[in-house]
Amino acid sequence: MKQSICCLLPLFLLVLPSFSQDIRWEAVAPGVWKGTTGTPEAYDLWSAAEPSPNMASLEKLGEAEFPLSKGEIIGRQQDGNTYLKFPLQREEQLFGFGLNFKTIHQRGRILRLHVDHYGGEDNGRTHAPVPFYVSDQGYGIFINSARYLDVYAGSASRLDSKDPAEARDRNTDPNWTASPYSDGVEVLVPAEGVTFYIFAGPSPLEAIQRFNLLNGGGPMPPRWGLGFTQRVHRLYNQEEVIREVDEFEQKGFPLDFVGLEPGWQSKSYPNTFAWDPVRFPDPELLTETLNEKGVNLNLWMNPYVSPEATFYDRLKPFYGSHTVWAGAVPDLSMERAQEIYWANFKRDHVEIGVGGYKIDEVDGYDRWLWPDVATFPSGLAAEQMRQTYGLLVQKQSTELFRQQNRRTWGLVRASNGGGVSFPYVLYNDYYNHRDFITALINSGYSGILWTPEARASDTAEEWLRRFQTVVFSPMAMINAWASGTKPWTYPEVEAEVKAMALLRMQMIPYWYSSFARYHFEGIPPFRGMNLEPGFNEVDGSSGSLEGPTDLESNPYAEAVRKEMKDQYMAGPSLLVAPLFSGETSRKVILPRGNWYDFYDGSFAGNGEIIDVQARLDRIPVFVKEGSIIPLMEPRLHAPAKGEVVDLEIRHYGREPATYRYYDDDGYSFDFEKGAYTWREFKVEKDAQGQWKGLLTPAAEGTPTTIGAVRWKFMTSEE
Repeated sequence: MKQSICCLLPLFLLVLPSFSQDIRWEAVAPGVWKGTTGTPEAYDLWSAAEPSPNMASLEKLGEAEFPLSKGEIIGRQQDGNTYLKFPLQREEQLFGFGLNFKTIHQRGRILRLHVDHYGGEDNGRTHAPVPFYVSDQGYGIFINSARYLDVYAGSASRLDSKDPAEARDRNTDPNWTASPYSDGVEVLVPAEGVTFYIFAGPSPLEAIQRFNLLNGGGPMPPRWGLGFTQRVHRLYNQEEVIREVDEFEQKGFPLDFVGLEPGWQSKSYPNTFAWDPVRFPDPELLTETLNEKGVNLNLWMNPYVSPEATFYDRLKPFYGSHTVWAGAVPDLSMERAQEIYWANFKRDHVEIGVGGYKIDEVDGYDRWLWPDVATFPSGLAAEQMRQTYGLLVQKQSTELFRQQNRRTWGLVRASNGGGVSFPYVLYNDYYNHRDFITALINSGYSGILWTPEARASDTAEEWLRRFQTVVFSPMAMINAWASGTKPWTYPEVEAEVKAMALLRMQMIPYWYSSFARYHFEGIPPFRGMNLEPGFNEVDGSSGSLEGPTDLESNPYAEAVRKEMKDQYMAGPSLLVAPLFSGETSRKVILPRGNWYDFYDGSFAGNGEIIDVQARLDRIPVFVKEGSIIPLMEPRLHAPAKGEVVDLEIRHYGREPATYRYYDDDGYSFDFEKGAYTWREFKVEKDAQGQWKGLLTPAAEGTPTTIGAVRWKFMTSEE
């Protein structure tokens, strides 16, 4: 059984000279160190999430040297707070701090890390303000606090700096700037102590891997979770839901799970969590009917309890002092409250076959959620509850499905540090297509998942471009709760939309193995270009910073000008470069090494900026040299539990290749007990110089869902 992070014993205690900053150090895993200053609070992010570290995978990453100068790390208590300072080098750039929508680079920013709806500005108030950042120098830092944290990410110049900012004369110096150089990240924690963790690399990606693995590794979705989903209109009834599912089938559009919005409940905002007897007279028949059609059911909810809920009175001793939309807020940090609350979900939803939840409104705004003056029976502060409520509902709802030994895949509005392993994807009501891509990139720096959903569009072209993006994201979703939009709503692009939806289904084997890498190795399935080897050698420009732009006067301008907000890596091999409505072409920056067109295998470039002409039927995707992409046949539903499927194995480039293919039953938690296998697809040349493909056999007694295999060599030798 995996060991809880809360109970993880140090491998050894580092004996260090006494520093004035009073930090106590422990090595807790290979390449991971815990620092403690003052007296940390008993309740923190890991107390809420209770992650189980993947020590075996951390051991495989191996030991690494401490990546910073310990003498330059400061931790002290002042004015009832804890002050932390971490050093920065001159050319260093920072990434992370949670789900940001407009910026990738975080050096120079001032943030209040505070769970909230995203309000249009990257100021730290966001759905997942994870207090973890990673440096391009190959290390990461996580601050384990459930408080609102004030972060000065290289924005404040200290008088006692060993590398101080230069005083310039604004009257005469054209390089004067209102944002002078700072050589430190400073954090203020409103508590008498705190624990934090240092993650070595040596590369930024390896630092992220260590962070993810210490948090249990990424989630393993059921295969159906990687298919296509439609969220129907909020007041649909049982017959309308079945009719829409049938319409997908008749029109040849894939569908794996359908989402019901608040109208499934007898009353919502606040919620009874009980089925509406008029709109849904027989929910058990509904789930049975949908499951027979190969479709799962997902239910919208927020946690706030209506006075008309059957269990309202039983929970009375466990409510907070304030309500949300007149609904009581259960203190879900308390075990007895959890038992009473979730028993109803288990009986009325999960046991009749519901596949998952969409958990709404656990983020903000301040005028909606409980205020910071609220009190809770557990004694936790309102801000601690605000910072961790999304973690609590994810952890506790996931346990309902674990008890039935079936995986779930859902949506949530808030998360935080410690939630890496939860099978939930973040979403919100913000609807800027470009910023959706930035958020998808940022998710990979912070151990969270984000989906750029499609709702409605002003034009058919915009609809198609949004749809193409969701195909290359953690959840391929149309969210039609208000608009009633369907994939075929814009007939002039219906054929292109259908082709993209079917491509998503073909790629499930690739996505599934990518998520297995996230789970077992900590590698984010969607991540920024700065984590791709060879990218930093590219001399591209896609960002800006106020003030001087030459390297001498602005020491991190070099990193800033490579800020990539509109292309990203998907899985081990694919570079995705979305097109936006109205674009006739776009530039793509290819990292060093040969890259090939995903669709036809033609050579695209090597370490250069290329111009891509827009095609209505394609989102630009490129494949790195020597890559293998496993595809299955286009189909309307993901493979069922243990179902065997035929595969097409595509090879790109002119070099031999090896691909590790993950396999299990695609449905249960049996993989946690060893019921899985990694098999290798290999491509090499035979004695006559012709490509041939090989597949290693499955280990005896392990599951296998691979049927017939067909090889396709995409790149011409000419």
